[in-house]
Amino acid sequence: LVLSTLHTNTAIGAVTRLQDMGIEPFLLSSSLLGVMAQRLVRVLCPECKAPHVLSDSEAELLGGDDCRGRSVFRPVGCDHCNHSGYRGRMGIYELIEVRDQLRAMIHEGASEQEMLREARRQYPSIEDDGRRRVLSGHTSLEEVMRVTALA
Repeated sequence: LVLSTLHTNTAIGAVTRLQDMGIEPFLLSSSLLGVMAQRLVRVLCPECKAPHVLSDSEAELLGGDDCRGRSVFRPVGCDHCNHSGYRGRMGIYELIEVRDQLRAMIHEGASEQEMLREARRQYPSIEDDGRRRVLSGHTSLEEVMRVTALA
């Protein structure tokens, strides 16, 4: 069974949302295999994107010391992108596989924050995927900040 379009801020938030909809924790824990969250970000126009050296605060958002002095890209705008700086969209994702520890937490009625802490020990967040897309030149930091909790 695949469910689509549960409006949550994180993949693990879908567990809480399903419980709020009346699904018992024992049913969720025995049947849920994984949860994926996605957000669409605009893709930088390859014709006009311009390099930008990260400020200290931007570098901190993208990975700290490893990103200091690094260049990423910013939107500019041209005839190819209707002067928006972006052309097309792509997904950024967070995927959590429900394994034994998380399954037990769901069954026991753990809080969303407790489950989120457990998930973060094993799986990257949607913000992490967004950071990766910024550093690879696919989208801008501003775009990832627009659609995630990265701030």
